[in-house]
Amino acid sequence: MLNSVLYSFSRLRINPVVVTQVREKGHLNRPRLRNPYWFAKKTRTIHEDYVTAENKSFIKEVVHDTYGPPALIKGVSSYNQNENKLLKVIEFEKQEWDPKVRRCGVIARKIGQYPMWLKNGEKIRTTLLQVVDNHVIKYIPPEEYTPAHKPNVKQINKYGCLLVGAESTDPSTLTKEYCGLFKASGVMPTKNLARFIVSPKAAIPPGTPLNVDHFRVGDVVDVRGKTIYRNFQGVVKRHGFKGMPASHGVTKTHRRPGNIGGGGEKGRVWPGTKLPGHMGNRWRKAKGLRIWRINTKYNVMWVQGFGIPGDVNSLVYIYDTILPLRKPNTAPPFPTALREAGSDETNEGDIWHEEVHDFRNESITFKPE
Repeated sequence: MLNSVLYSFSRLRINPVVVTQVREKGHLNRPRLRNPYWFAKKTRTIHEDYVTAENKSFIKEVVHDTYGPPALIKGVSSYNQNENKLLKVIEFEKQEWDPKVRRCGVIARKIGQYPMWLKNGEKIRTTLLQVVDNHVIKYIPPEEYTPAHKPNVKQINKYGCLLVGAESTDPSTLTKEYCGLFKASGVMPTKNLARFIVSPKAAIPPGTPLNVDHFRVGDVVDVRGKTIYRNFQGVVKRHGFKGMPASHGVTKTHRRPGNIGGGGEKGRVWPGTKLPGHMGNRWRKAKGLRIWRINTKYNVMWVQGFGIPGDVNSLVYIYDTILPLRKPNTAPPFPTALREAGSDETNEGDIWHEEVHDFRNESITFKPE
C-alpha cells in the first residue's frame, strides 16, 4: 500500500511536504518598535515648579541624605563615599559554587581600546569596560518569573530573575511608577535597568552593590551590546560585495548587487537575500573573551579583542561565558564579591594577568660587573 502511494506521488510530481528556506533569523535581533505592556514610563513631563535656588539645594541635600551622593563616572562608588557616608552593609549566606549554577552579570560602559603586551613579546588588543554604580534592585523567584519568550519545558520554574540598575540619577526627573521600582532596595533610582536570568542559589538581596570584583583576572566572559547604527547602506558596505567593473561598458551598476536569481518556479525574493537595507542597531554577543587586567579603584576591566559591539560610551552587558571548554574550573566570587565597608581604595588597585607584562616593572636589567 505504501509503495503504491509513493508511486502515485512520483507520477503526479506532487511534493507531500513543502519546506521554506530561511537563511537567517533576523527578526530575533531587530529593535522593537514599541515598548512591552509591562514597561513603566521612565521620564516625566518637566513643568516649571517655580522652586527657588535655596529650595532646590535643600531637596538635593534630602535626596543625598536618603540615598547617598550620586555616583560619578570616574571611580567614585556609591557604597564608599567621602565623609564616611556608607550605605547599609548587605549580609547574606554564601553558598557553595556549582559549575552548573548561573550567576548574575553586570552593566558596563565601553570606554575605549588599549594594546597590551605579553611577557613573550606578543601584542594583544583589549577593550576597556567600566562597571559603573551597579546595584541589585529586585529579585523575582522562579515561581513568579515568566520569561517573555517561550522556554523549554525543562526550564520552567528553574531560573529566577535579577533586576540590576546602573548609574543613579535625579529622582525628580522620573515618574512615580518608575521610582516605585526602587523602594524596596533603598537605592537611588538609576538611568539603566537590565534583567539577568540566574539560578536560585545565585540570588542576591536587593541593595547589594556589584563591582568589577564580580569577575577575576583570567576569567572568560561573554559581552552583549548593540552594534553601531550605520543607517541605510548598500550591499558593498553592508555585506562586503565587490561591485561591478568600473569601465568597459558598465553603466550605472558599479556598486549594485546584480542578479539575485531568475524568476522560474519561485518567482520571488528568498527571505534572507543580501540586499541594501538598514545596517547596525542589532544586538550581538561576543563570546569567549578573556580578562587580562582589572583596576579596582575605577572599576575597569581590560577584555580581549577590539570587536566588542557598540560605540564608545555605549552600554554593554557582561556575563559568565557559556562556552563549555572555557568555563572556570575554580569557584568565582559566589554569588558576588563584597568589599568591606571603609576599605582603603586610594591605591591603584591594578591586578594583572600572570602572562601580561607590567610596564611599571623593568623589562631589561643590567647586573653590575
